[in-house]
Amino acid sequence: MHRLSCILIWLFLLEEQAFEIPINGYSEFTEYNDLVELAPGKFPFVQENGRHQRSLPEESGEKTDDVDQVTLYSYKVHSTITSRMATTIIQSKVVNNSPQSQNVVFDVQIPKGAFISNFTMTVNGMTFTSTIREKTVGRALYSQAIAKGKTAGWLRSKALDMENFNTEVNVPPGAKVQFELHYQEVKWRKLGSYEHKIHLQPGKLAKHLEVNVWIIEPQGMRFVHVPDTFEGHFQGVPVIAKGQQKAHVSFKPTVAQQRKCPNCTETAVDGELVVVYDVNREEKAGKLEVFNGYFVHFFAPENLDPIPKNILFVIDVSGSMWGIKMKQTVEAMKTILDDLRTEDQFSVVDFNHNVRTWKNDLVSATKTQIADAKRYIEKIQPNGGTNINEALLRAIFILNEASNLGMLNPDSVSLIILVSDGDPTVGELKLSKIQKNVKQNIQDNISLFSLGIGFDVDYDFLKRLSNENRGIAQRIYGNRDTSSQLKKFYNQVSTPLLRNVQFNYPQASVTDVTQNSFHNYFGGSEIVVAGKFDPSKLTEIQSIITATSANTELVLETLSQMDDLEDFLSKDKHADPDFTKKLWAYLTINQLLAERSLAPTAAIKRKITKTILQMSLDHHIVTPLTAMVIENDAGNERMLADSPPQDHSCCSGALYYGTKVTSGSIPSWASPSPTPVTAMLAVGAKPVESTPPPHVNRVENDPHFIIYLPKSQNNICFNIDSEPGKILSLMSDPESGILVNGQLIGAKKAENGKLRTYFGKLGFYFQKEDMKIEISTETITLSYGSFTSRLSWSDTAHLGNQRVLISVKKGKSVTLTLDKEMFFSVLLHHVWKKHPVNVDFLGIYIPPTNKFSPSAHGLLGQFMNEPKVHIFNERPGKDPGKPEASMEVKGHKLNVTRGLQKDYRTDIVFGTDVPCWFVHNSGKGFIDGHYKDYFVPQLYSFLKRP
Repeated sequence: MHRLSCILIWLFLLEEQAFEIPINGYSEFTEYNDLVELAPGKFPFVQENGRHQRSLPEESGEKTDDVDQVTLYSYKVHSTITSRMATTIIQSKVVNNSPQSQNVVFDVQIPKGAFISNFTMTVNGMTFTSTIREKTVGRALYSQAIAKGKTAGWLRSKALDMENFNTEVNVPPGAKVQFELHYQEVKWRKLGSYEHKIHLQPGKLAKHLEVNVWIIEPQGMRFVHVPDTFEGHFQGVPVIAKGQQKAHVSFKPTVAQQRKCPNCTETAVDGELVVVYDVNREEKAGKLEVFNGYFVHFFAPENLDPIPKNILFVIDVSGSMWGIKMKQTVEAMKTILDDLRTEDQFSVVDFNHNVRTWKNDLVSATKTQIADAKRYIEKIQPNGGTNINEALLRAIFILNEASNLGMLNPDSVSLIILVSDGDPTVGELKLSKIQKNVKQNIQDNISLFSLGIGFDVDYDFLKRLSNENRGIAQRIYGNRDTSSQLKKFYNQVSTPLLRNVQFNYPQASVTDVTQNSFHNYFGGSEIVVAGKFDPSKLTEIQSIITATSANTELVLETLSQMDDLEDFLSKDKHADPDFTKKLWAYLTINQLLAERSLAPTAAIKRKITKTILQMSLDHHIVTPLTAMVIENDAGNERMLADSPPQDHSCCSGALYYGTKVTSGSIPSWASPSPTPVTAMLAVGAKPVESTPPPHVNRVENDPHFIIYLPKSQNNICFNIDSEPGKILSLMSDPESGILVNGQLIGAKKAENGKLRTYFGKLGFYFQKEDMKIEISTETITLSYGSFTSRLSWSDTAHLGNQRVLISVKKGKSVTLTLDKEMFFSVLLHHVWKKHPVNVDFLGIYIPPTNKFSPSAHGLLGQFMNEPKVHIFNERPGKDPGKPEASMEVKGHKLNVTRGLQKDYRTDIVFGTDVPCWFVHNSGKGFIDGHYKDYFVPQLYSFLKRP
């Protein structure tokens, strides 16, 4: 679903008011008489006088920091789960004790697929509340506020997965702020259990920190477990109590328990609190729950034999998979192959710009074949471009041919699992055409599952590809955990138990039935069906289920009455009486969004859009078609939150606290904001326009290198003609611990027999700072020790510490400043998305400097120590407008041509002409050695010189 990541800078002029915060005790739980203690010695159930009792700091003698400019008074999370429908409230209360204004960021990470339903903010009694409006209406209200001179701010979602809600407030001295966010989600069963994750990142010690999770499951609780996700720091702090149909989990660490160490001022509460549970499954036909005119049917039968499967693994082995991603993909694939059953059939397709197959036909998963497949995978060496279209068509052909020749078990299930980390760069590049090709060739009995690795992959494309072909897609982020994430994804789809599952509700008044999956049931998962009915005509719902198992045809039947659930819910104050309605709306909107993206005509798309919009307004949730208008009671201060359909950012949620630094610490040409903030905090601001230095070393276009030589006052140019996926060393200075590398991408297709290449990704590594900065045409990612921050090109922002400053100018440039003396500038070149050939690319500019060590090298770095150049014998060239000359450099005599290249720093569209002497043959003779000597295996690899 849609991530809501919102950034706001807001200035309030406030009056001092009381700030009373009630402290909720644990006594409300005592009414749950049927709850019993779980896991003695590990998760004890503690009464109010127990050793984990939450107490006020003044009562217990605990103290937070002596000098605490911004006090986090309380940080509370309250979740209720009623029959898999979860509602979570996150509340934070902050006091500014400083004599100066402070920036406070409420940044909450929300599980993927959640719908935000409400947000309120109170500042010294001034309360901002939210309403859901159609997106154009919300934007109009925002514009009206600006036109009338009212205070207005825009909270803008920048990502598709709706993972972050981020609001920043500038808090004057003595001010108090309360944030409260509500969101809803459905708990999907994976690998035999439900997982409820709460991201806890208060950012500092909280005087009152508590989390309560209430689980109410009429089907009956099978187990509840809280795994240790904090490396043992909070051993014994989570308290679990479980009854027959409900459970409660509390997490209330004292201030002392929150500290990373006894004398630390940093909090150890930085990660996920995870609650894992499952329900009883005594009825094979599943559980049918009926209430308030809606019904929900949960179907997850057990004790069934697995259905044989025919599986094609399609693995991306292009150059961008080099390193840890490929290593962990191979590791995961070896484990996955070991999990195949002897009755399964499989093969492996691997692809870069070419497509290979381990076997041209499906083979049985014998020990011999599995061992041979492992050896094949271990020998893969990533390189080249990405030809997704041909790879998928090859896999589909293998399965189709096997089916047509009668080689497949008629009771088997056929699957394709695509693993890729990038967009297509070779072959068919138009995504809609790839979708069409797959749809036209794939048979109805084949499911396509997609796994996108990393931040640069077009996850929206993979979702459309899988949703259209009876599968699902999932994104994992390329890191040390790639292997386990890949295996987990495979396990979700690797055990088919039922085929062709059909649900029939024969009553005439049952309408608007929707479900969460296609018609195959996989072990450890759950099919959820929801619908509406007329309670004046029906008091019970009948369901008839037909399906095919490994051995037989199944017909299952169940019946449920409304009174049964009504009596149960009325006895529990934490139960959500609207859970059936919310769950039906959640399923229906998700299904409609998927249908909308695949709508064959504009008329059908408009009809679906209208339905989604009305449901979003009726159920008060933010979707791609709605916006959340947030305003105070007087209506003179207004914010807007909406969700544009692009996926750019991903970062964890936290409360950040920063102090201002002077703009004088930034060079005049670095396009700084007047008020950058430390603590690695991204802050939106209007940049200062300034003139860049006249002479820099730069790389633009194909890629064209322009080297400025200050002593001889000459510009020397050369091109590098390589292939997509290759990574070039631009600056490598191991002595100073600085490197800059660039990865090439290809144009959408070749022209005149040549495929143009550009820089699509740049990596900067400042080794002494343990800082890595990855800049792509989509995002800017900063990794600083264990800290990671991500921005999109739609931001104007700053990130930095005392030595390094990163300045992002919206949609145009990124400037890196090191020690106020070394500068790197990156320009983003946008092209028309429907251009038949060109793609977005990056240009890099590095002013000459003596700050690098004498050992600095790389395609640009070698010229920081300027070579002696002698240009003579100028003469007319073959082209009258391009004279030729001879150039002596590094012991070589070269023929060079006078021409013009572009400098885009002052004019990003048309550029400024720069005269230069062009060196042919990829700079041969001007650069040391051959250009292929500058290939490096990974984005952060130093150049190894012979």
